[in-house]
Amino acid sequence: MDRTTVSRRTFGKLVGAAGAGALVAGAGTAVPAAAAGTWTATGTAVTALRSFDDTMKSYMQARGICGGQLAVTYQGRLVLARGYGNGSPETIQPTSLFRVASLSKSLTAAALVRLAQDGKLNLGDPVTKFLDLTPPAGQAVDPRLAKVSLWRLLQHTGGWDRDQTAFDPLFKDRVIAQALGVPMELHHADVIRFMSGQPLMHDPGSTVSYSNYGYLLAGRVVEAVSGLPYETYVKQKLLAPLKITRMASGWTIARHSGEVGYRSQYSGTTVLDNSGAVVPAPYGTFSMRLHDANGGWIASAVDMVRWASAFDTGSTLLNATSLGRVFAVPNPTGVNANGWYYGLGWQVRPVTGGTGRNTWHTGSLPGNYSLLVRTYHGMSWAALFNQRDDASGLSYGDIDAALWTASRAAPSWPTHNLWSTYFA
Repeated sequence: MDRTTVSRRTFGKLVGAAGAGALVAGAGTAVPAAAAGTWTATGTAVTALRSFDDTMKSYMQARGICGGQLAVTYQGRLVLARGYGNGSPETIQPTSLFRVASLSKSLTAAALVRLAQDGKLNLGDPVTKFLDLTPPAGQAVDPRLAKVSLWRLLQHTGGWDRDQTAFDPLFKDRVIAQALGVPMELHHADVIRFMSGQPLMHDPGSTVSYSNYGYLLAGRVVEAVSGLPYETYVKQKLLAPLKITRMASGWTIARHSGEVGYRSQYSGTTVLDNSGAVVPAPYGTFSMRLHDANGGWIASAVDMVRWASAFDTGSTLLNATSLGRVFAVPNPTGVNANGWYYGLGWQVRPVTGGTGRNTWHTGSLPGNYSLLVRTYHGMSWAALFNQRDDASGLSYGDIDAALWTASRAAPSWPTHNLWSTYFA
């Protein structure tokens, strides 16, 4: 199979707030929508790859998404880079920046893998070697925390289980603030102190359960070992060698230059302070500051496929040993019943032919949805959207199968290479 279908239960949408909202500008002010049905596309149109444009148009129009972006590579060449507007109040360029949510996990995992490659740490080291996991006064540390290795953080086998507890600490700011007696907006140290007093749900290494918190911890290990802020290390050691300069940690309210606005029908209570103010869901119902290492990056689609190239054989960024670690089958959990497993920051499906694997990740926060795919036979694509909800009830995950279908519909693949257009 070449489908990248993901279990909804384990890798479902992150929990958002409820209410009513609108597309919001940098300071939280509403942006009027453009006329419905106005379709725009930027970047170079490629006749042989029209199936991709048609797919993005039908997908966005069916769901009422006003801003989208797509980049496609073939055999190492960037062959398509497009920005799409569907009644958008702003022009979406191929270089416009979007929140990419959990696509960020591949950067955090690669940061730890690179530190291991450089001899700065061992992925088998326990997280307690690098971080102070002291719980609140009167609470005890689960002794099993000493068995939570860096491998286990990155493979979601640390022992935390948001499925059983319905508790993801990255979306429980108010609960944590009240428990600790601290004001919002929370800091990473607040979440870590709170969680250090919570028992694990599983023995470390025994069960795969998606954990944003595990990646929050991984980001702090990057800082502790490198001596640099997490974002700085990633930019200097991982992105700069690839000539990626646009990517950055996103902000909760303000927008970076070139960043799109985000749209949601929902609103909720802010977690940026204790005011109780009701805000549009993408702008304050969660803290981008907390989500940096598990879901905080902004990027364009061309940036994301450029980043994906770092995981190709022969990469100058990660050597063969490091790539082997990224795509290793978790031990002892192995390949799951759906035929895939979680590597280090990537979901992996073993297939026959080519590289022997398809790798991918999805990302989702209130106000954005993203997909990054690397195929076994030398293609990759990134699709980014500035919305993840609408009144249609249609699945956002359908973009996965739709883009596979679009790739098969291409009558031929261009010989041109657009990398130099976007990366100096």
